[in-house]
Amino acid sequence: MKKNIINILILIALVVVIIVKLSENKEIAEQRVYHYDPNQPILVHSMPVKTQALVIDRNYTGNFASEKDGKINAEVPGKIISIRVDEGDYVRKGQLLIKIDPTLLESKKRALDIKIKGFQDDVKRYTALVKADAVQAVKLEKAELGLKGAIEERQSVIEQIAKTNIRAPFSGHISHKFTELGSYAAPGMPLLELTDIAQLQFVINVSEEDLDLFDYNKSYPIQIDALPGQKTTGKLAMIASKANPSNDYPVKFDVKNTKDKSIKSGMFGNISIQKDFGENVIIIPATAVMGSEQNPKVYVIENGKAYLKSIVIAKHIGNNVIVKDGLKPGEVIVTSGFINLFDGANVTTKEK
Repeated sequence: MKKNIINILILIALVVVIIVKLSENKEIAEQRVYHYDPNQPILVHSMPVKTQALVIDRNYTGNFASEKDGKINAEVPGKIISIRVDEGDYVRKGQLLIKIDPTLLESKKRALDIKIKGFQDDVKRYTALVKADAVQAVKLEKAELGLKGAIEERQSVIEQIAKTNIRAPFSGHISHKFTELGSYAAPGMPLLELTDIAQLQFVINVSEEDLDLFDYNKSYPIQIDALPGQKTTGKLAMIASKANPSNDYPVKFDVKNTKDKSIKSGMFGNISIQKDFGENVIIIPATAVMGSEQNPKVYVIENGKAYLKSIVIAKHIGNNVIVKDGLKPGEVIVTSGFINLFDGANVTTKEK
Protein backbone atom coordinates (compact mmCIF):
# COMPACT_ATOMS: atom_id res chain seq x y z
CA MET A 1 0.00 0.00 0.00
CA LYS A 2 2.75 2.40 1.01
CA LYS A 3 4.65 1.44 -2.15
CA ASN A 4 1.66 2.42 -4.39
CA ILE A 5 1.30 5.77 -2.67
CA ILE A 6 4.97 6.52 -3.20
CA ASN A 7 4.74 5.67 -6.92
CA ILE A 8 1.71 7.96 -7.34
CA LEU A 9 3.50 10.84 -5.63
CA ILE A 10 6.58 10.33 -7.79
CA LEU A 11 4.38 10.37 -10.94
CA ILE A 12 2.62 13.56 -9.83
CA ALA A 13 5.98 15.20 -9.15
CA LEU A 14 7.24 14.30 -12.63
CA VAL A 15 4.10 15.78 -14.28
CA VAL A 16 4.54 19.02 -12.30
CA VAL A 17 8.18 19.25 -13.34
CA ILE A 18 7.29 18.71 -17.04
CA ILE A 19 4.55 21.38 -16.91
CA VAL A 20 6.90 23.90 -15.29
CA LYS A 21 9.63 23.15 -17.87
CA LEU A 22 7.22 23.53 -20.82
CA SER A 23 5.98 26.84 -19.43
CA GLU A 24 9.55 28.13 -19.13
CA ASN A 25 10.32 27.01 -22.74
CA LYS A 26 7.20 28.82 -24.03
CA GLU A 27 8.27 32.08 -22.37
CA ILE A 28 11.75 31.77 -23.87
CA ALA A 29 10.30 31.06 -27.34
CA GLU A 30 7.92 34.04 -27.13
CA GLN A 31 10.80 36.30 -26.17
CA ARG A 32 12.73 35.18 -29.26
CA VAL A 33 9.82 35.72 -31.72
CA TYR A 34 9.77 39.15 -33.49
CA HIS A 35 6.65 41.15 -32.70
CA TYR A 36 5.96 43.86 -35.25
CA ASP A 37 5.29 47.25 -33.73
CA PRO A 38 3.53 49.56 -36.24
CA ASN A 39 4.65 52.58 -34.26
CA GLN A 40 8.32 51.61 -34.41
CA PRO A 41 10.17 53.72 -37.08
CA ILE A 42 11.14 51.75 -40.19
CA LEU A 43 14.62 52.26 -41.59
CA VAL A 44 14.47 53.25 -45.29
CA HIS A 45 16.86 54.65 -47.85
CA SER A 46 15.86 57.99 -49.32
CA MET A 47 16.90 60.67 -51.78
CA PRO A 48 15.94 64.30 -52.32
CA VAL A 49 14.09 65.18 -55.53
CA LYS A 50 16.21 67.35 -57.84
CA THR A 51 15.90 68.73 -61.36
CA GLN A 52 18.55 68.35 -64.02
CA ALA A 53 19.18 68.89 -67.71
CA LEU A 54 18.53 65.89 -69.93
CA VAL A 55 19.59 65.26 -73.51
CA ILE A 56 19.18 61.72 -74.87
CA ASP A 57 21.45 60.46 -77.66
CA ARG A 58 20.69 57.26 -79.51
CA ASN A 59 22.34 55.51 -82.47
CA TYR A 60 20.53 52.93 -84.54
CA THR A 61 21.80 50.67 -87.30
CA GLY A 62 19.46 49.91 -90.18
CA ASN A 63 19.49 49.21 -93.88
CA PHE A 64 18.32 50.85 -97.06
CA ALA A 65 15.54 49.34 -99.16
CA SER A 66 14.20 50.39 -102.52
CA GLU A 67 10.81 52.06 -102.44
CA LYS A 68 9.80 50.30 -105.66
CA ASP A 69 10.92 46.73 -106.01
CA GLY A 70 9.08 43.86 -107.60
CA LYS A 71 9.12 40.82 -109.83
CA ILE A 72 7.74 41.05 -113.35
CA ASN A 73 5.65 37.94 -114.10
CA ALA A 74 4.29 36.43 -117.30
CA GLU A 75 0.53 36.89 -117.71
CA VAL A 76 0.06 34.64 -120.75
CA PRO A 77 1.71 31.32 -121.63
CA GLY A 78 4.18 30.95 -124.47
CA LYS A 79 7.75 30.61 -125.63
CA ILE A 80 10.09 33.53 -124.98
CA ILE A 81 11.33 34.70 -128.38
CA SER A 82 13.10 37.91 -127.34
CA ILE A 83 14.79 39.35 -124.23
CA ARG A 84 15.76 42.99 -124.67
CA VAL A 85 17.58 43.61 -121.35
CA ASP A 86 20.32 42.22 -119.11
CA GLU A 87 20.92 42.42 -115.38
CA GLY A 88 22.04 45.89 -114.35
CA ASP A 89 20.38 47.67 -117.28
CA TYR A 90 18.41 50.82 -116.57
CA VAL A 91 14.95 50.81 -118.19
CA ARG A 92 12.21 53.38 -118.43
CA LYS A 93 8.55 52.92 -117.67
CA GLY A 94 6.77 51.31 -120.65
CA GLN A 95 9.98 50.02 -122.27
CA LEU A 96 9.71 46.58 -123.95
CA LEU A 97 11.62 44.00 -121.92
CA ILE A 98 10.55 40.53 -123.10
CA LYS A 99 8.57 39.24 -126.08
CA ILE A 100 6.49 36.03 -125.84
CA ASP A 101 5.55 34.19 -129.05
CA PRO A 102 2.03 35.41 -130.00
CA THR A 103 1.55 33.00 -132.95
CA LEU A 104 -1.21 30.89 -131.38
CA LEU A 105 -3.09 33.93 -130.11
CA GLU A 106 -2.87 35.69 -133.47
CA SER A 107 -4.18 32.52 -135.15
CA LYS A 108 -7.09 32.49 -132.72
CA LYS A 109 -7.77 36.14 -133.48
CA ARG A 110 -7.92 35.44 -137.24
CA ALA A 111 -10.36 32.58 -136.62
CA LEU A 112 -12.53 34.91 -134.55
CA ASP A 113 -12.42 37.54 -137.33
CA ILE A 114 -13.89 34.94 -139.68
CA LYS A 115 -16.48 33.90 -137.08
CA ILE A 116 -17.50 37.51 -136.53
CA LYS A 117 -17.87 38.06 -140.28
CA GLY A 118 -20.20 35.04 -140.45
CA PHE A 119 -22.35 36.31 -137.59
CA GLN A 120 -22.53 39.76 -139.16
CA ASP A 121 -23.79 38.23 -142.41
CA ASP A 122 -26.36 36.15 -140.47
CA VAL A 123 -27.61 39.24 -138.64
CA LYS A 124 -28.10 41.10 -141.93
CA ARG A 125 -29.87 38.18 -143.55
CA TYR A 126 -32.14 37.39 -140.58
CA THR A 127 -33.00 41.07 -140.14
CA ALA A 128 -34.36 41.19 -143.69
CA LEU A 129 -36.20 37.88 -143.29
CA VAL A 130 -37.79 38.86 -139.98
CA LYS A 131 -39.10 42.06 -141.56
CA ALA A 132 -40.67 39.90 -144.29
CA ASP A 133 -42.03 37.45 -141.68
CA ALA A 134 -40.05 34.71 -143.42
CA VAL A 135 -38.31 33.44 -140.23
CA GLN A 136 -38.88 33.62 -136.51
CA ALA A 137 -37.27 36.50 -134.62
CA VAL A 138 -35.50 34.02 -132.30
CA LYS A 139 -33.02 33.17 -135.07
CA LEU A 140 -32.07 36.84 -135.35
CA GLU A 141 -31.63 37.03 -131.58
CA LYS A 142 -29.34 34.00 -131.58
CA ALA A 143 -27.24 35.49 -134.40
CA GLU A 144 -26.95 38.80 -132.53
CA LEU A 145 -25.92 37.03 -129.30
CA GLY A 146 -23.37 34.97 -131.19
CA LEU A 147 -21.94 38.14 -132.75
CA LYS A 148 -21.71 39.86 -129.40
CA GLY A 149 -19.96 36.86 -127.78
CA ALA A 150 -17.47 36.56 -130.64
CA ILE A 151 -16.61 40.27 -130.48
CA GLU A 152 -15.97 40.04 -126.72
CA GLU A 153 -13.84 36.93 -127.17
CA ARG A 154 -11.83 38.69 -129.90
CA GLN A 155 -11.24 41.66 -127.56
CA SER A 156 -9.98 39.28 -124.88
CA VAL A 157 -7.56 37.70 -127.36
CA ILE A 158 -6.30 41.15 -128.43
CA GLU A 159 -5.59 41.97 -124.76
CA GLN A 160 -3.71 38.67 -124.38
CA ILE A 161 -1.66 39.44 -127.51
CA ALA A 162 -0.73 42.80 -125.98
CA LYS A 163 0.46 40.97 -122.86
CA THR A 164 2.97 38.99 -124.92
CA ASN A 165 4.91 42.28 -124.98
CA ILE A 166 6.17 42.53 -121.41
CA ARG A 167 6.97 46.14 -120.53
CA ALA A 168 8.50 47.90 -117.52
CA PRO A 169 5.80 48.98 -115.02
CA PHE A 170 8.12 51.71 -113.70
CA SER A 171 11.60 53.06 -114.33
CA GLY A 172 14.50 51.32 -112.62
CA HIS A 173 17.32 48.81 -112.91
CA ILE A 174 17.01 45.13 -113.80
CA SER A 175 18.29 43.57 -110.59
CA HIS A 176 17.71 39.93 -111.54
CA LYS A 177 16.85 37.82 -114.57
CA PHE A 178 15.01 34.55 -113.92
CA THR A 179 14.61 33.22 -117.48
CA GLU A 180 16.47 32.71 -120.75
CA LEU A 181 15.70 33.01 -124.44
CA GLY A 182 13.67 30.02 -125.65
CA SER A 183 12.27 29.17 -122.21
CA TYR A 184 8.56 28.60 -121.75
CA ALA A 185 6.72 31.24 -119.74
CA ALA A 186 3.71 30.20 -117.69
CA PRO A 187 1.21 32.65 -116.16
CA GLY A 188 2.51 33.90 -112.81
CA MET A 189 6.07 32.81 -113.56
CA PRO A 190 8.66 35.48 -112.55
CA LEU A 191 10.80 36.61 -115.49
CA LEU A 192 12.65 39.69 -114.22
CA GLU A 193 13.12 41.69 -111.04
CA LEU A 194 12.96 45.47 -111.39
CA THR A 195 14.31 47.81 -108.70
CA ASP A 196 14.00 51.59 -108.51
CA ILE A 197 16.56 53.13 -106.13
CA ALA A 198 15.86 56.79 -106.93
CA GLN A 199 13.73 56.83 -103.78
CA LEU A 200 14.76 54.67 -100.84
CA GLN A 201 13.57 53.78 -97.39
CA PHE A 202 15.85 53.47 -94.39
CA VAL A 203 14.48 51.05 -91.78
CA ILE A 204 15.53 50.67 -88.15
CA ASN A 205 14.07 48.76 -85.19
CA VAL A 206 13.29 50.74 -82.03
CA SER A 207 12.31 49.61 -78.53
CA GLU A 208 9.00 50.84 -77.16
CA GLU A 209 10.71 53.11 -74.60
CA ASP A 210 12.42 55.12 -77.34
CA LEU A 211 9.52 55.61 -79.76
CA ASP A 212 8.82 59.05 -78.31
CA LEU A 213 12.26 60.21 -79.44
CA PHE A 214 11.00 60.41 -83.02
CA ASP A 215 8.91 63.17 -84.55
CA TYR A 216 6.90 62.74 -87.75
CA ASN A 217 8.01 64.71 -90.82
CA LYS A 218 11.32 65.56 -89.17
CA SER A 219 14.55 64.79 -91.05
CA TYR A 220 17.46 62.95 -89.42
CA PRO A 221 21.09 62.54 -90.57
CA ILE A 222 22.11 59.07 -91.80
CA GLN A 223 25.68 57.82 -92.17
CA ILE A 224 26.19 55.26 -94.97
CA ASP A 225 28.51 52.43 -93.87
CA ALA A 226 29.73 51.55 -97.38
CA LEU A 227 30.43 55.20 -98.24
CA PRO A 228 32.68 56.58 -95.46
CA GLY A 229 32.27 60.30 -94.94
CA GLN A 230 29.12 60.46 -97.04
CA LYS A 231 25.86 61.32 -95.30
CA THR A 232 22.27 61.72 -96.34
CA THR A 233 19.04 62.61 -94.56
CA GLY A 234 15.88 60.66 -93.98
CA LYS A 235 12.43 62.06 -93.28
CA LEU A 236 10.41 60.06 -90.75
CA ALA A 237 7.58 58.43 -92.69
CA MET A 238 6.20 55.60 -90.54
CA ILE A 239 6.32 54.08 -87.06
CA ALA A 240 4.89 50.57 -87.10
CA SER A 241 1.78 49.97 -85.01
CA LYS A 242 2.80 46.35 -84.34
CA ALA A 243 6.04 45.01 -82.90
CA ASN A 244 8.19 42.48 -84.73
CA PRO A 245 9.12 39.07 -83.19
CA SER A 246 11.94 40.80 -81.26
CA ASN A 247 9.39 43.16 -79.64
CA ASP A 248 10.89 46.13 -81.44
CA TYR A 249 9.01 48.51 -83.73
CA PRO A 250 10.15 49.12 -87.33
CA VAL A 251 10.63 52.83 -88.06
CA LYS A 252 10.93 53.97 -91.69
CA PHE A 253 12.50 57.09 -93.18
CA ASP A 254 12.10 58.37 -96.76
CA VAL A 255 15.50 58.93 -98.39
CA LYS A 256 16.28 60.51 -101.75
CA ASN A 257 19.23 58.81 -103.44
CA THR A 258 22.26 60.70 -104.73
CA LYS A 259 22.44 61.82 -108.36
CA ASP A 260 24.76 58.94 -109.24
CA LYS A 261 22.57 56.44 -107.32
CA SER A 262 25.49 55.52 -105.07
CA ILE A 263 23.23 54.23 -102.28
CA LYS A 264 22.16 50.68 -103.12
CA SER A 265 19.26 48.69 -101.76
CA GLY A 266 20.46 46.51 -98.89
CA MET A 267 23.30 48.78 -97.76
CA PHE A 268 23.69 49.40 -94.03
CA GLY A 269 23.59 52.80 -92.38
CA ASN A 270 23.59 54.49 -88.99
CA ILE A 271 21.15 57.12 -87.79
CA SER A 272 21.77 59.43 -84.83
CA ILE A 273 18.87 60.68 -82.73
CA GLN A 274 19.19 63.47 -80.17
CA LYS A 275 16.31 64.80 -78.11
CA ASP A 276 16.52 67.60 -75.53
CA PHE A 277 14.05 67.21 -72.65
CA GLY A 278 15.00 70.58 -71.16
CA GLU A 279 16.79 71.88 -68.06
CA ASN A 280 14.25 71.08 -65.34
CA VAL A 281 13.74 67.33 -65.58
CA ILE A 282 12.99 65.19 -62.52
CA ILE A 283 14.58 61.73 -62.72
CA ILE A 284 14.14 59.08 -60.02
CA PRO A 285 15.08 55.38 -59.77
CA ALA A 286 12.50 53.03 -61.20
CA THR A 287 12.78 50.95 -58.01
CA ALA A 288 11.21 53.85 -56.07
CA VAL A 289 7.96 53.52 -58.01
CA MET A 290 5.11 51.53 -56.48
CA GLY A 291 1.84 50.41 -58.00
CA SER A 292 1.01 49.71 -61.63
CA GLU A 293 2.18 51.41 -64.81
CA GLN A 294 -1.27 53.02 -65.09
CA ASN A 295 -1.28 54.30 -61.49
CA PRO A 296 2.34 54.75 -60.33
CA LYS A 297 3.07 56.07 -56.84
CA VAL A 298 6.06 56.87 -54.64
CA TYR A 299 6.55 57.22 -50.91
CA VAL A 300 7.23 60.85 -49.93
CA ILE A 301 8.69 61.52 -46.48
CA GLU A 302 7.17 64.36 -44.47
CA ASN A 303 7.79 65.01 -40.75
CA GLY A 304 9.18 61.51 -40.17
CA LYS A 305 6.31 59.73 -41.91
CA ALA A 306 6.06 58.11 -45.35
CA TYR A 307 3.02 58.94 -47.49
CA LEU A 308 2.04 57.40 -50.83
CA LYS A 309 1.77 59.97 -53.59
CA SER A 310 0.57 59.50 -57.19
CA ILE A 311 2.91 60.57 -59.99
CA VAL A 312 2.84 60.77 -63.79
CA ILE A 313 5.72 59.05 -65.62
CA ALA A 314 6.84 60.61 -68.89
CA LYS A 315 9.48 58.09 -69.94
CA HIS A 316 11.60 55.15 -68.82
CA ILE A 317 15.37 55.56 -69.23
CA GLY A 318 17.19 52.37 -68.32
CA ASN A 319 16.77 51.90 -64.55
CA ASN A 320 15.32 55.39 -64.08
CA VAL A 321 12.11 57.20 -64.95
CA ILE A 322 11.31 60.78 -65.90
CA VAL A 323 8.53 62.16 -63.70
CA LYS A 324 6.22 64.49 -65.58
CA ASP A 325 3.98 65.45 -62.67
CA GLY A 326 3.45 64.69 -58.97
CA LEU A 327 6.85 65.57 -57.49
CA LYS A 328 8.57 68.84 -56.69
CA PRO A 329 12.24 69.65 -56.14
CA GLY A 330 13.15 69.40 -52.47
CA GLU A 331 10.76 66.59 -51.62
CA VAL A 332 12.34 63.43 -50.21
CA ILE A 333 11.30 60.03 -51.56
CA VAL A 334 11.91 56.45 -50.38
CA THR A 335 14.18 54.49 -52.74
CA SER A 336 14.44 51.18 -50.86
CA GLY A 337 13.43 49.50 -47.60
CA PHE A 338 9.78 48.89 -48.47
CA ILE A 339 9.34 45.81 -46.25
CA ASN A 340 6.54 46.55 -43.74
CA LEU A 341 6.26 50.08 -45.13
CA PHE A 342 2.73 51.44 -45.40
CA ASP A 343 1.02 54.76 -46.02
CA GLY A 344 1.55 56.93 -42.96
CA ALA A 345 4.26 54.73 -41.40
CA ASN A 346 6.93 56.25 -39.11
CA VAL A 347 10.33 56.11 -40.80
CA THR A 348 13.94 56.82 -40.05
CA THR A 349 15.96 57.65 -43.13
CA LYS A 350 19.35 57.03 -44.54
CA GLU A 351 20.30 58.73 -47.78
CA LYS A 352 21.52 56.36 -50.46
